Amino acid sequence: MAAEIVNPRNDSGTEAPEEPFDPVFALHRGGKMAVQATVPLRDKDDLSLAYTPGVAKVCTAIAEQPELVNDYTWKSQVVAVVTDGTAVLGLGDIGPEASLPVMEGKAILFKQFGGVDAVPIALATTDTDEIVETVVRLAPSFGGVNLEDISAPRCFEIERKLQERLDIPVFHDDQHGTAIVTLAALRNAAKLTDRNLGNLRAVISGAGAAGVAIAKFLLEAGLGDVAVADRKGIVSRDRGDLTDVKRELAEITNKAGLTGSLEDALAGADVFIGVSGGTVPEAAVAAMAPNSFVFAMANPNPEVHPDVAHKYAAVVATGRSDYPNQINNVLAFPGIFAGALQVRASRITEGMKIAAANALADVVGDQLAADYVIPSPFDERVAPAVTAAVAAAARAEGVARR
Repeated sequence: MAAEIVNPRNDSGTEAPEEPFDPVFALHRGGKMAVQATVPLRDKDDLSLAYTPGVAKVCTAIAEQPELVNDYTWKSQVVAVVTDGTAVLGLGDIGPEASLPVMEGKAILFKQFGGVDAVPIALATTDTDEIVETVVRLAPSFGGVNLEDISAPRCFEIERKLQERLDIPVFHDDQHGTAIVTLAALRNAAKLTDRNLGNLRAVISGAGAAGVAIAKFLLEAGLGDVAVADRKGIVSRDRGDLTDVKRELAEITNKAGLTGSLEDALAGADVFIGVSGGTVPEAAVAAMAPNSFVFAMANPNPEVHPDVAHKYAAVVATGRSDYPNQINNVLAFPGIFAGALQVRASRITEGMKIAAANALADVVGDQLAADYVIPSPFDERVAPAVTAAVAAAARAEGVARR
């Protein structure tokens, strides 16, 4: 059914007849954010300081010492949230205009949970090089770039090229935010069941941006083995239909040499991580190892319904807020950027991401339980813990500039 828009205008520009009230449209009317001045403009003296002639002093100082832009403009405190609207969660390729409500939402999450200002930017191009060139040209206004909802495999190349050309943090949240929160939940699930990551074998359903990033990140963190499955089955070296990204993935994953379907890979597996949608048969879940973990993160319908997962798994997590253990990127990206901006990091390293995951896991502390392996996004300890850990890691890895 088409969504009902509250009080739309008709062709003449006048208000159309009132539609049934929809609180979603009511909340979004006029957008979800605005720009607000941080200095007063009460009289001509204020105006002369904030604008002409006073502003010329600051411009001249920055022209002579470019690094002063971080002290006397908003640059060091603001992130560009950039998309082309090709891979919006649950909606797919809906284009730049239709993606704006999501980007606005991302921006207010940055502010609410990390104290970081963010600007949504939806680009009217899907060309990889055009996106890169556009963001490079916009970069002088921002302290960091958060790439959002850009389809794979282009997202990998766009992020890589931007990281090579810019000296500010570039972070594709669909990849790395998901991986960080997944690792935090997995660390605590392993701790709860008295195991370590090195003894676990995981299976990931989905070889898109999130699936590829999770696989690489978990291996970096010491996971024993992971197999990734796409629509055609397990990503393995013997397949001749792999993209460059998947061929690279095949080289570092699936140490066991598994072939066949996702269901084949799940036999005896310790961990299921779902980032693809679809449905996993109950029999495949039942065939997993004892005390397994099921992280079925597709929205709104998890790959394995929690009621089914709980029959066989020791820990169950989803991407939904109405079940325990929500694996939500908002637990990571606000604190990651807050920490990176705090020390004016030139980039976000693997060490910074590992530090973020560890800090997030540690927030749970002594409250660790099967239904609490990851904290709530509304836990006020989360963002400060992640921020501090990321800032410290940036200094330790030599990418901090203050």
